[in-house]
Amino acid sequence: MEGKATLTPRQIRLLRKFYEEGKTIEVHTVEKTQDELAEELGITRQALSNHLKVLKELGYIRTGRGFIDLTDKALDLLGEKKGDVFVFVKIEPTKRKHVYEHIKELKIKRIYRVTGDIDLIVEADKTKLDEILEEIASLDGVKETITHIVLEVL
Repeated sequence: MEGKATLTPRQIRLLRKFYEEGKTIEVHTVEKTQDELAEELGITRQALSNHLKVLKELGYIRTGRGFIDLTDKALDLLGEKKGDVFVFVKIEPTKRKHVYEHIKELKIKRIYRVTGDIDLIVEADKTKLDEILEEIASLDGVKETITHIVLEVL
């Protein structure tokens, strides 16, 4: 365990408690430096820093070293209603590997390889549904897609 800090039993208990009591949240993250963003936006690093400070104070973003997270408040403002979709995908057996590789490249949350009547379950955000379905349907070997939109988490 060279290079890893040794945790105390209390620290491990804390992590376990955080895990058990925590909840999974969706995060839209930008992993770029402020220098990169400023250049792309055509503004100074200082101007960007000022804008980020305001956005953070108003609760639209969370920031850290090398990342900026959009909050639910920002997504609501942008009209990007969050919501999950599950796309069930049936694939010709001889083309599975090809399809898996291409689907991994899409902007999706997770891919589950499953048993039963379907081969994959693709979990994605419904704001990207049209784009994802078009990409998946165009892949050689995809026989069928069945889409389920989550109405509510109980």
